[in-house]
Amino acid sequence: MSERAVPILPSRDLEQTLEFYASLGFENRGAAPDEWDYLIVGRGGIELHFVRDEDVDPLATAGTCYLFVDNADELFRAWSDVVVDDLETGSRLIPPSDTEYGMREFALVDRSGNLVRVGTVSATA
Repeated sequence: MSERAVPILPSRDLEQTLEFYASLGFENRGAAPDEWDYLIVGRGGIELHFVRDEDVDPLATAGTCYLFVDNADELFRAWSDVVVDDLETGSRLIPPSDTEYGMREFALVDRSGNLVRVGTVSATA
């Protein structure tokens, strides 16, 4: 097995988190959330883990991770059809842009306030 890292992010509600990420094309890769009080979701080679933390403030959490994907623009377009801005949790999708460090990236904030940055090496890099 090659080396890899998997983020463990907080979730106010594991069932809600599973529903949210399933709508983005992720699948449950573990037991039912109430069995482990833990959630593992995956999409292709990406895997995210979540631990229940009912006290997490979605407007103040520091949970974050970065996903490297083949085409950030394409994924942003697909997720734009699904993610709806939610003022109560801060959940939203932030459009792609080119960075000074050579990435084309966008950001997703989930309903627990986790910042998921998604990027592809920019064609101009």
